[in-house]
Amino acid sequence: MRTLYFDCFSGISGDMVIGALIDAGADPLQMEEELKKLNIDEEYSLSWGKVVKNGITSTKFDVILTSKSEQPHEHSHSHGHEHSHSHGHEHSHSHGHEHSHSHETEPNHSHAPHNHHGSRTYKQIVEAINEANLNESVTNMSLAIFKKIGEAEGHIHGLPLDKVHFHEVGAVDSIIDIIGAAILIDQLGIESVQSSAIPTGSGHIHIDHGVYPVPAPATLEILKGVPIASNVIRSELATPTGAAIAAVLAGKFGTLPAMTVESIGYGAGTKTFENHPNVLRIIIGDIQ
Repeated sequence: MRTLYFDCFSGISGDMVIGALIDAGADPLQMEEELKKLNIDEEYSLSWGKVVKNGITSTKFDVILTSKSEQPHEHSHSHGHEHSHSHGHEHSHSHGHEHSHSHETEPNHSHAPHNHHGSRTYKQIVEAINEANLNESVTNMSLAIFKKIGEAEGHIHGLPLDKVHFHEVGAVDSIIDIIGAAILIDQLGIESVQSSAIPTGSGHIHIDHGVYPVPAPATLEILKGVPIASNVIRSELATPTGAAIAAVLAGKFGTLPAMTVESIGYGAGTKTFENHPNVLRIIIGDIQ
């Protein structure tokens, strides 16, 4: 059985997942074409390339917003990771979401479905996925991951699912991360997914609502039932998007299973830690 294993020794975020999948041999150009079915491709461009993290060559994936805002979109690289994904939980400056140009500062998107804060409702995201004519496997994976995050956000904010507004996850880059990851996993013919325990990091982060502990409330809610690994790094290592991808897709959490390894991929996060490569490793192989 063709199995993908998430080795989350430095946490997990949506863009780290995509970087690792590309690094392992998935085709990002096919993903880019499939994503056009969402009809939001005027809002972003994608970039990926090799970077070295503490001696490990890995692939960094970025979503660059092309919104007509008062700020040049280059800020997504220069300081964007200090902004949260608006709602903040995807504040993941820790690594990944790192493309994270906060939509809070970009009110002038012209493309629906979207309000002036760059948020989309859960209903709008579900409709967009269902109307995109993606294949059934990609559609189902994407909807399940969004539902996991939507339920967590709703629980924390005291809202039913149909009233949940996604600020961070409604942001274009997070939509791309989730659906893009589903496209690449489907493309690679993955039949089962396993994962290590998820280190969340520690410390505090600044998000829209104030100073929050790490893991952020949404991330912790998403990781209910998932083994969390201890980690001394004082930074946010797992983002809601990354946590939800692992929580939804992994059928089993534990150490690397016995497998014949076929390919390995390293996906880079934005932050660099002094004694620790900030990458997600994925291992793809056959389990007898």
